[in-house]
Amino acid sequence: MSPVPPRPALARRLKALRETQWPDAGITQGQLAEAFGGHKPLSVSLISSWENADKPVAPPPRRLEAYATLFATRRSVAGETVSVLPLEELTDEERVRRKELLDELLWLREGAGPAPARTAATDLWTFPEDQNITIVCAPFPEKYRRHLTYADPESADFVALYTYADPDALIELFGHIRSRNPDNQVSFRTSEDLTKDDYTSHLVLIGGVDWNSVTKDVIERVDLPVTQVGREVDAEHGGFRVQEDGRSKLIEPHLDTDGHLLEDAAHFYRGVSPFNRKRTVTVCNGMYGRGTLGAVRALTDTRFRDRNEAYVRERFGDAESFSIISRVPVVGGQGLTPDWTLEENRLHEWPEAAA
Repeated sequence: MSPVPPRPALARRLKALRETQWPDAGITQGQLAEAFGGHKPLSVSLISSWENADKPVAPPPRRLEAYATLFATRRSVAGETVSVLPLEELTDEERVRRKELLDELLWLREGAGPAPARTAATDLWTFPEDQNITIVCAPFPEKYRRHLTYADPESADFVALYTYADPDALIELFGHIRSRNPDNQVSFRTSEDLTKDDYTSHLVLIGGVDWNSVTKDVIERVDLPVTQVGREVDAEHGGFRVQEDGRSKLIEPHLDTDGHLLEDAAHFYRGVSPFNRKRTVTVCNGMYGRGTLGAVRALTDTRFRDRNEAYVRERFGDAESFSIISRVPVVGGQGLTPDWTLEENRLHEWPEAAA
């Protein structure tokens, strides 16, 4: 077999991974040499030759596999040393990133065929194939629907969707997730109708702790410095209680003296599911319905989703969990999509930005 010819583009990509993937980590060639070599570290000069675009040396495929595994997860640099995690310890999303990166590196090495396509790793609403996704809404409380003919199962005019809270957010999100995941089972339930298998799928929770019991169960089980003060608990309008600089702060919606909503507070959270570490949980929540819809539309609205997605990738990188509370202005009774790239729209972010 003839040797693989030098590939300057591959050398530049490997150097960029080390220097710019996580610039705050300051990964050195020596650390990569130790991580890739295991009990017998590689030489720093060998790592240097792989990054030398003027006189590149093509790494063997097994070394590119190590690169892809290491740079698929920020956990590779979470300890005292840089390390390549065992494949079985990677989450599903990390495996997707690993495959995408490995395809790219092998293509750069071989220099043949079409460039590999981008995969689900670039879109928060795209999930690995053949994994179930369950959208969970609160049931519309009985005291509010008892006089609605369409919400009465005994009525000939009964429509099941009238028994769901936040139907506008549900319709928006179900259509978007379904279009992004044509090979996945995407379903929606009320929190009262969840089965035990639903709990261990990818969960997408719509609405807050006042009515959605699953949102309450999840928030209590994850490591998140945000709690929701329900409207039924607070005599005013509730809010999201956060910790900033060691102090507690309540982020509230704003209403005028006549009770008209002027600005809602929307909470978006993505993290590892507390019910299945191989799956995710996402919370789209507001103090009122327009805040919940705003949390959804931040990543579905065609005019804002790309820039908001890019902000999330830049701000949180490969963090397993993150949270954004944003303002949702209400104009003419309509909640506007929040632009996360504007600092004044972001009311709280977690994890905090690195110094």
